[in-house]
Amino acid sequence: MSLLGKLFGRSEEKEKRLEEGLEKTKESVFGKLARAVAGKSTVDADVLDNLEEVLITSDVGVSTTVKIIERIEERVSRDKYMNTSELQSILREEIASLLAENQAGDGASFDLPDHKPYVIMVVGVNGVGKTTTIGKLAAQFKAAGKKVVLGAADTFRAAAVDQLVVWSERADVPIVKQGMGSDPASVAFDTLQSAVSQQADVVLIDTAGRLHNKVNLMNELGKIKRVMQKVVPDAPHEVLLVLDASTGQNALNQAVEFSKVTDVSALALTKLDGTAKGGVVIGISDQLKVPVKYIGVGEKIEDLQVFDRKAFVDRFFS
Repeated sequence: MSLLGKLFGRSEEKEKRLEEGLEKTKESVFGKLARAVAGKSTVDADVLDNLEEVLITSDVGVSTTVKIIERIEERVSRDKYMNTSELQSILREEIASLLAENQAGDGASFDLPDHKPYVIMVVGVNGVGKTTTIGKLAAQFKAAGKKVVLGAADTFRAAAVDQLVVWSERADVPIVKQGMGSDPASVAFDTLQSAVSQQADVVLIDTAGRLHNKVNLMNELGKIKRVMQKVVPDAPHEVLLVLDASTGQNALNQAVEFSKVTDVSALALTKLDGTAKGGVVIGISDQLKVPVKYIGVGEKIEDLQVFDRKAFVDRFFS
């Protein structure tokens, strides 16, 4: 487990918050699953068809659902006879296996190398909780004894800058900002210069999320990277895409679009506590082959948790 995995590791309270956060998804999935196997004693074609519908309507996604069903079909074929009471444990194993294959929640949060600063560029459309996620991360890094600097490079929304200023005050970390409409790359450049001079450990750069014009977005993110590299040659070290889990398949669509315009290296899924669409975590991880590193299960700073696939699957099926 990485340094931050230990710092932000599991606790009884976090396990409880995770279980509460997944409650709506769990009730939805297993309510549907119970109906899917009602009156059936063995896992036959009808049960698998019903299971397929359960997973798709739980926002796991068609492609990932087909993959899970095919794996279960192989096991049914191999074992010849499988009763429906075994189905839940088999489904649990296959979901855990998929998450492991995609390195989701492998306990290796953001590793901090010896050289400073560690630069995280945060992307995502407006309204997904991007700025709030940055604020919570800043507070957690600060609580872990790290020196943090924020960069308000979402200069197209005054509210985004104002919100990040509030979070910088709440987390007691410095922020670099310019006026609304300023060049985002200029803000990023100033932020990294400030971070280097302060010998900061972590830099969190907020960026604008406008998918309606992908060419402009791609150009802007590319420019931000190039300008940052004038100060820190290998920046950014992570590109964190923030998605709203409550939007289900729309979150997956956003993830696909962002992956086309920038090299997304990690995912954060917010608002899991208010939705029955938690299955989207499984689908997005599988479709993008990008690790889920953070999930949001509530409003508190500590409710942004390092994603632990074992804890997720355990709470999902408990």
